Amino acid sequence: MQSGGKKIDVARLKADLAAARVELLSAHCATDRIRLRYSLQDILHFGEQSELKKAIHSADALCRFYSQIEAHISHKEE
Repeated sequence: MQSGGKKIDVARLKADLAAARVELLSAHCATDRIRLRYSLQDILHFGEQSELKKAIHSADALCRFYSQIEAHISHKEE
């Protein structure tokens, strides 16, 4: 199949999306464990700032990417 003049492997795309969903679920669970186990104050006080910034950057990038997809899906549903 082609998308914008570029051939893509649809089966591979679907497999990659499924794998990403599982990895995101894992990250979500890990985040929930931290959130439930530690207070925000403890995370801020004892957590390594560089690791927290990396996690924030990753979460922000994911949010932007999936928000773009969500906007296109919402637009199609209208």
